[in-house]
Amino acid sequence: MDWSTALRVHATTITVGAVTTALAVFCWLADTPLGIDSAVYRAGGYAVLHGQSLYAHLSAIPAWSPDLPFTYTPFAAMVFAPFSALPPQLCWGVLSLAAAPALHVSLRPFTTSPLPLIAAFALQPVWQSIGLGQVNLILMAAVVADVLLLGGSRYCGVAIGIVAAIKLIPLIFIAHLLLTRRVADAARALAAFVVATGLGFLVLPADSIHYMTTAMFNRHFADAKGWVGNQSWQAFVARTFPDGPQATFLVIGATAAFVLTTAWLVRRLPDDRVALLATAGCSLLISPISWTHHWVWVVPAIGLLWQRRKHTLALATAFLFTGWTINAVPAGDERAWDLPRAVFGNAYLLALLTAACALIAVSSGKARRPTGQAACRRESSTR
Repeated sequence: MDWSTALRVHATTITVGAVTTALAVFCWLADTPLGIDSAVYRAGGYAVLHGQSLYAHLSAIPAWSPDLPFTYTPFAAMVFAPFSALPPQLCWGVLSLAAAPALHVSLRPFTTSPLPLIAAFALQPVWQSIGLGQVNLILMAAVVADVLLLGGSRYCGVAIGIVAAIKLIPLIFIAHLLLTRRVADAARALAAFVVATGLGFLVLPADSIHYMTTAMFNRHFADAKGWVGNQSWQAFVARTFPDGPQATFLVIGATAAFVLTTAWLVRRLPDDRVALLATAGCSLLISPISWTHHWVWVVPAIGLLWQRRKHTLALATAFLFTGWTINAVPAGDERAWDLPRAVFGNAYLLALLTAACALIAVSSGKARRPTGQAACRRESSTR
């Protein structure tokens, strides 16, 4: 990246960050009820500091927020504990300020253009994550940095382990490191996960046992499994097929197929960035719950398409993920959808499956991918 490009990228990040800062300060001063999820994080941290159960009613939930459960790990609640010292809106503001830097880090290996960073704020996964006060953008940035930016560092893998200890589905990225023959990095990631999770057990033993046995399968998730806002494969099955053995077979069989196909792709794809996106896509497919704000991985995917001058496809993808398809269908009676509504209501999932089929078709005739980060280094050297 030359100096002029670097200056444009950093200027864009600073500008977007300044606008986000102004919005956060305004909403805090106006006492605007933004940050429903950050309010839950804060309440979870408050519960830790005051000896309350994490997975019962959270006493620190503000009156304007729905009474949502804490769904992350006990270790995550410990990480969120400092938030309890902040007012709820300011807690949301702190997380919203992290959006621009997190997107910058996530896009850095994928594109040198500042345009995808600006466009990212029009995407539903991004603006919804900011509005809810979610940590999705921060977690994605940590994974991208670990896999694509810190190769060769003795700390590589630690961030993935910590992220997985906060939210279990990122454990898939430890498998990604193993598939790309980065055994030492995978070992560090696993060690970081074990240490962080063990710390949660040490400090909050009752909550840890509760989480591992029942809380991770809480009723809130079960009730919302078929809701249109959930774009996972299990949600698609729940919306499309009646409960029973057929639905169970479709979930288990397809999940196994997704995992095996992704492992095959990761071993064959010549570009580490595409391989990482394939693994991220698999995590969205196999997770029981993939809310629309979890789909932040579309941002680096669009960045890579833009970098490769596939501008039409990048713009079409961005348009799809602005959220209009999800909002175009009625929610609450998803099994009554006709075919057009089913297409719109499952648009994110269908787009991912289409991209996966395209990758499979392209990869079938290619040799195995180089080990390590050779492909990413080759492209970086040409910039």
